[in-house]
Amino acid sequence: MQKLKQQVLDANLALPQYGLVTFTWGNVSGIDRQRGLVAIKPSGVAYDGMTADDIVVVDLSGNVVEGQWRPSSDTATHLALYRRYPTLGGVVHTHSCHATAWAQAGLAIPALGTTHADYFHGDIPCTRPLTAEEVQGKYEHNTGEVIIETIGNNEPLHTPGIIVWQHGPFAWGKSADEAVHNAVVMEEVAKMAWMARGINPQLKPIDPWLMEKHFSRKHGPNAYYGQK
Repeated sequence: MQKLKQQVLDANLALPQYGLVTFTWGNVSGIDRQRGLVAIKPSGVAYDGMTADDIVVVDLSGNVVEGQWRPSSDTATHLALYRRYPTLGGVVHTHSCHATAWAQAGLAIPALGTTHADYFHGDIPCTRPLTAEEVQGKYEHNTGEVIIETIGNNEPLHTPGIIVWQHGPFAWGKSADEAVHNAVVMEEVAKMAWMARGINPQLKPIDPWLMEKHFSRKHGPNAYYGQK
């Protein structure tokens, strides 16, 4: 677990480095699938001076099995995603400016160009609003459930992020580091979409054949981007 805790620490420390968080507005987790254990940032603890020993380990039911702190308040959201989607190895939540602006507007981040298509196979969806009962009940768990409701049976790694209505972005990947990478991309394409729509309010989505080409050359069965 020490290796996973270090990976999760490094991923959390990357959030302020990439400008994705203000103060403690974010968290990253990673999972050990063989043990069924999740390492996650402690709740409200500043990034400065945080060490691997501060990372909290919980089981998939949310019980703390290692660590001196309370886990992130968003832990139940992370756990719901891990339980539903076995391909996920890392989850991140931030309140990055541009992605959060789309969430507050209640709009999906539209796929307008190839930068977006390199990572996301279509628009980055926005969930429906949570009901008053869902918020007053098991809020963080229900946040995970509304994300799952939106993704459905689609492969989550084909659209490795989502924005939650009036809340903010969640992203994921095969590891904690990859989840952060995808969160960085989400913030960048959210900013690009906002700027492009400002330049041309009548802008249409990316041509579907261009979308398919860019996504498949990185993620398809015959992908050829990068090195073997």
